[in-house]
Amino acid sequence: MSQTTPTLLYIDDDDALARLVERGLSRRGYKVVLAASGEEGLARIRQGNVDGDIDVVALDQYMPGLDGLETLEQIMAIPDAPPVVFVTASQDSSIAVTALKAGAADYLVKDVTGDFIPLLHVAADGALRQAELQKAREEAEAEIHASRDRYAALAAEREMLLREVNHRVGNSLQIIASLLHLQASSAAQEEVKAALTNAMGRVAAVAQVHRRLYTSQDLKSVVLNQYLDSLLEDLRRSAEGNRMSRLTLKAEPIEIDPDRAVAVGIIVNELVMNAVKYAYPEGAGPIHVELTSQGEDLVLSIADDGVGDNAKADPRSTGMGQRIVAAMASKLDASVERDPDHAGTKILLKFRRLPAPSSTTNSAAAS
Repeated sequence: MSQTTPTLLYIDDDDALARLVERGLSRRGYKVVLAASGEEGLARIRQGNVDGDIDVVALDQYMPGLDGLETLEQIMAIPDAPPVVFVTASQDSSIAVTALKAGAADYLVKDVTGDFIPLLHVAADGALRQAELQKAREEAEAEIHASRDRYAALAAEREMLLREVNHRVGNSLQIIASLLHLQASSAAQEEVKAALTNAMGRVAAVAQVHRRLYTSQDLKSVVLNQYLDSLLEDLRRSAEGNRMSRLTLKAEPIEIDPDRAVAVGIIVNELVMNAVKYAYPEGAGPIHVELTSQGEDLVLSIADDGVGDNAKADPRSTGMGQRIVAAMASKLDASVERDPDHAGTKILLKFRRLPAPSSTTNSAAAS
């Protein structure tokens, strides 16, 4: 539609009335194009649809050849057709209903003297506003769909990039763990071998999370029972794997975010390695890892049936494991307790399934 002078195509075989409409609407700011038949009007619309110079159509009902309703039907089949005001001399309301159902924007009854021209002016203005609103709505809907498509594409690209990052980080960490394993195997001093083995386990715990995220459908969570199963399998294959043949896991399929999963994995690694070193001085024994849910809380336990409080202090111990467990427990906002009724050593950690929005970090102590 032109910003200053909208163009109205008036289709009517009554030449005298058509001239009245042309003069009347021209005085009201319209450019009026005349067509004497439905066929001529359709041709002019198709031409105007290409040139973009027909903004609204006023269509008479009774004409030789194609009548108004037949012409209206064909107009509606033209892509991006202008709105149509249906004009008739009949008082039959059923014609109005038929025209509106066929796609007319408005309907009015004409007279031979041209008194209907002011009404036609109002109807044409209304049809133009309605068409503009419809066009704006369609453009807005198209933009919404395009935005959704762009968002979906960006989300898919982001997910692909995150998977690639997790894949690369997991591989890099696994390489570091393998190098530590090789270095531990060639170390002559036992304390060096032990330190490297511990470091290897800590790196492997983090690497497992990234491998889980790379293969998971959900990049925002880690299934703990699967993660811990893989982590313990890594420990079984470690330098002291011959002492872990009785390492067992009982865990529910609980999902938590990756950061907290890393903290859980590192805690499990530290406490299992601690049990391997000190629980059974004479050899190997059972070590049990268990993860259960209690409402909104999760309970993690690492237990052995070893010497418990009778374990001898190792003068080579640096206390690094205890500090790591305390730091990871603080990250989880977890309580850490020793079960006094257990014959060997049983460490219990209790923390929320979901992190609190503004949690206060509790001090935690590891045995």
